[in-house]
Amino acid sequence: MEPPMEQSGGEQEPGAIRLLDLPWEDVLLPHVLTWVPLRQLLRLQRVSRAFRALVQLHLAGLRRFDAAQVGPQIPRAALARLLRDAEGLQELALAPCHEWLSDEDLVPVLARNPQLRSVALAGCGQLSRRALGALAEGCPRLQRLSLAHCDWVDGLALRGLADRCPALEELDLTACRQLKDEAIVYLAQRRGAGLRSLSLAVNANVGDTAVQELARNCPQLEHLDLTGCLRVGSDGVRTLAEYCPALRSLRVRHCHHVAEPSLSRLRKRGVDIDVEPPLHQALVLLQDMAGFAPFVNLQV
Repeated sequence: MEPPMEQSGGEQEPGAIRLLDLPWEDVLLPHVLTWVPLRQLLRLQRVSRAFRALVQLHLAGLRRFDAAQVGPQIPRAALARLLRDAEGLQELALAPCHEWLSDEDLVPVLARNPQLRSVALAGCGQLSRRALGALAEGCPRLQRLSLAHCDWVDGLALRGLADRCPALEELDLTACRQLKDEAIVYLAQRRGAGLRSLSLAVNANVGDTAVQELARNCPQLEHLDLTGCLRVGSDGVRTLAEYCPALRSLRVRHCHHVAEPSLSRLRKRGVDIDVEPPLHQALVLLQDMAGFAPFVNLQV
């Protein structure tokens, strides 16, 4: 694309080359603007019409958009301008828009970007099942999705996601308190084979039934967060130890019905667990790993 002609506003030294004189698509876009933070680009486009055209051309070719790069808050009109021409996004993160982001704001962006692989909508409480349906229907390559603290996510919304997202690998459902065991069981049966990371934290409706079904259907599961899932107990953890050989981390803090014996098998495999073992168990594990019994002075 040829840069538009614009009056300089001052004398130009003979032989001097201005920034905008460089080839846009061969030099400025791939080798200059890709290194400029998004917030600075927004300031740059206010310099002149030519710079505005250059920045818009860059935004149209974005592969990754994180609203946090703009600032802690971003107005609705600004987001619409930033994403109006984007049609090749693969990653989209809109957490800073959580106070106002609606279906009307999001659905057109999703429709223009069917190649999306990662979407983060944490805290976006103004959305509805319609937005999630548009995401599942229009973005079949979706691999990572964060819906943390989205209270509107219910069992029916999760079913639609499970039915239409065959590539799903990472899913954050933290504090999605409408979800119950039945919805998680359906997710496990439909998409468990590919799941690698799942958070069900802060949901008192999730219990051993869901965890056991996840264990039996998710052989590649590496990370599972059950923090604050008060109904999860030792039976679920034992099933994880039996059926999830790839498990690398397990979060069970505030799961008061999970006892140490059910965790010990996972600890011996090197699984990272956020609950420290009792002192006696810690000493036994250290002896097994180091080959000696440490001396502990318990005298006061």
